[in-house]
Amino acid sequence: MPVHMQSQVRRITFDQARLKRSARAILADVGESSAELAVLFVGDQGMRGLNRRYRGKDRTTDVLAFAMREACGPHASRCTPNMLGNVVISVPTAWRQATEAGRSLDEELAWLLVHGILHLCGYDHERSEKEARRMYRRERMILRSITRLSKRTNRTHHGSTGSPSRTKSRNAPLNMYHE
Repeated sequence: MPVHMQSQVRRITFDQARLKRSARAILADVGESSAELAVLFVGDQGMRGLNRRYRGKDRTTDVLAFAMREACGPHASRCTPNMLGNVVISVPTAWRQATEAGRSLDEELAWLLVHGILHLCGYDHERSEKEARRMYRRERMILRSITRLSKRTNRTHHGSTGSPSRTKSRNAPLNMYHE
């Protein structure tokens, strides 16, 4: 399951290797262990441009997901059948949200990665309140799972217990196909 990550952000540092491991665990958890995923970390200006171009919303957002399988129709010119899609995350927005909620940047980025991947798998919290609850429950389950994985990995390699689990609820609207 290839996970490709690229960062266009220079001023804010984060653990890309840890996020790559988390992405693989998330894909396995959602039954997409053979899928290919691309993750791009951008600044607010880049995200604003993407949000304006693809969603018609002239503002930044935290995460956007671009499903590739939906594009693999009979007339698709270039299609990689195992490519689940692309997740784009605004690191400055994630940093602000993490600060406001009292979480680490790595925790916020992991949550946004889960959120984006679930969108690629067909979850959509904007469809209905019921679907939003379903998606939120799935996010919490996956986050607990990858937090346990992270704690095992950190104990094994670093003697650390990892980062605290995410317990606060989300106040900011997050979309993907996003806001």
